[in-house]
Amino acid sequence: MQGLSLLADIGGTNARFALSESSETAPHDAHAASISGVRILPCADYPSLEAAAEAYLALEAPGARPKQAAIALAGPVTGDRIRMTNLPWEFSIDGVRRSLSLDRLEVVNDFTAVALSIPALGPDDRAQVGDGAPVADAPIAVLGPGSGLGVSSLIPRKRSNGQPGWTALATEGGHVTMAPVNDRESAILAVLRKQFDHVSAERVLSGPGLVNLYEAVCLADGREPARLTAAQVTAAATTHAGDPACIEALETFCGMLGTVAGNLALSIGARGGVYIAGGIAPRILSFFTHSRFRKRFVEKGRMRDYLGPIPTYVVTHPLPAFLGLTAKLDG
Repeated sequence: MQGLSLLADIGGTNARFALSESSETAPHDAHAASISGVRILPCADYPSLEAAAEAYLALEAPGARPKQAAIALAGPVTGDRIRMTNLPWEFSIDGVRRSLSLDRLEVVNDFTAVALSIPALGPDDRAQVGDGAPVADAPIAVLGPGSGLGVSSLIPRKRSNGQPGWTALATEGGHVTMAPVNDRESAILAVLRKQFDHVSAERVLSGPGLVNLYEAVCLADGREPARLTAAQVTAAATTHAGDPACIEALETFCGMLGTVAGNLALSIGARGGVYIAGGIAPRILSFFTHSRFRKRFVEKGRMRDYLGPIPTYVVTHPLPAFLGLTAKLDG
């Protein structure tokens, strides 16, 4: 990638835009790309992706139109036609490319973009939880609870020019079945099975999932839950005199995330590390660091010695998708 590029991270509520400019001297170094002009536009204010992009470009690049762009969006990308899951936007990738007068347009799942950001993270962009050290040129696992549960992995590869690179796997791994590891979790999941025909990992490891866990904890104990948001559950769990049901819900959340992260690490051989992204973990970093997460990640019987050396991190960079989109354009 060289020159000016448009970057966009499109969610169900907000569209985040930025510009990236890379130098010719280091076109394959994500740190060499300068990201600027970050703006957040409410999706509801625009009838289409093209309209939102044009509004952004009128503000940030009125005299220097980018000729290439990369867009991350919440949902599967399986062909030219895109239909947003939680947003009434539907578009053709090639149609958007032509409408915005672009020579090149890359569109990827939002968590694919997050995964591609991992090699570009600096020491201040992540916080290690527990022990371990990464093995060079080994697969890396990435998962992140937010509005949903995103899951991806990075597999090392060689670029066409012989330089090292990564392939990000686009998956729907957040929808794997959530399994309990003790009787209490069995009781909690039994409550949720009465509400959902399939209790996936995302049903418990997301913002709505945290609410599900809180309500299930209360119901499993024969108590009526209060009507709380995920932010309220978190706040009630992390105050000095925390609410016991909220504390248990948040601890269960962290423990179950450790289980799923360990499963993913075993499945892909993620000796390069496991990264927890998304909006929730960074907000509860102190709680998360001292939670059951790392213990549950490691404790898988005979595989404890395999998982123990694998490092686990929380991604603290505020906009990792933009780093990943820059890497995608670098190709």
